[in-house]
Amino acid sequence: MATLEGKRVVMIIAHENFRDEEFQEPYDLLTRLGARVEIASTSLDEAKGMLGKRVRPTMLLEEVDPNHFDAVIFVGGSGAAGYFNDSRALGLARRAYEAGKVVAAICIAPVILANAGVLRGKRATVWNGDFVRKLEANGANYTGNSVEVDGKVITANGPRAARAFAEAIAKALSK
Repeated sequence: MATLEGKRVVMIIAHENFRDEEFQEPYDLLTRLGARVEIASTSLDEAKGMLGKRVRPTMLLEEVDPNHFDAVIFVGGSGAAGYFNDSRALGLARRAYEAGKVVAAICIAPVILANAGVLRGKRATVWNGDFVRKLEANGANYTGNSVEVDGKVITANGPRAARAFAEAIAKALSK
């Protein structure tokens, strides 16, 4: 895989109950390939994953300027639901998309992109059940694939897709 030297990425995590592997797989791959990865949340205090992972965010969600990043990644886990109607998260997703950045979300986090209007007319995937309906209600074309890439928008359906999700982001950043 190509080097990502000079690329800047921000990963948005819930302060409580982000999904550990959905954070760790992309973080490890992107940093290994040379990207600089920042972690944003609603607090700079230590964030806790659903399986016990502890991460210290490097910036607050409201400080994220998508123009300073090549990719914006929303990490899933039950805590991501807190961003479904968060104006800061929705605005960030919309601004990043409009600026032509790679915009990615995994597990239930694609609902954030859907609610921001980013998935209208796009192929996308999400965890399951009610989340599928939320995507479709906002104009997404749900595919059911584990990872879906539509232009610079990348979605994935959960923890088992974390590695392929990370690889899809790296590939998009290397173009």
